[in-house]
Amino acid sequence: MPHVEVVIAWPHRHEQRDLRLADGAAVGDALRAAALADEADLAGVAVFGVLADRSTVLREGDRVELLRPLQVDPKEARRRRALRQREG
Repeated sequence: MPHVEVVIAWPHRHEQRDLRLADGAAVGDALRAAALADEADLAGVAVFGVLADRSTVLREGDRVELLRPLQVDPKEARRRRALRQREG
């Protein structure tokens, strides 16, 4: 029974679940067991920072990261910061 960690993060907080899953369990099994987010609200899933799909088989010690959608386009955020720096 592999031990895995499921994590989701926001700007100033995070939630984490430590799980023991059946041998051969996949990312989708971990998502259901952790119940941290509705799968429809996720932009994707990664295992140790590498994109994965819900059928990816997990191994002992894996960290499943729930990826949220971007709130602001990174290029637009950079433009806004540069404008504020020029003005102030």
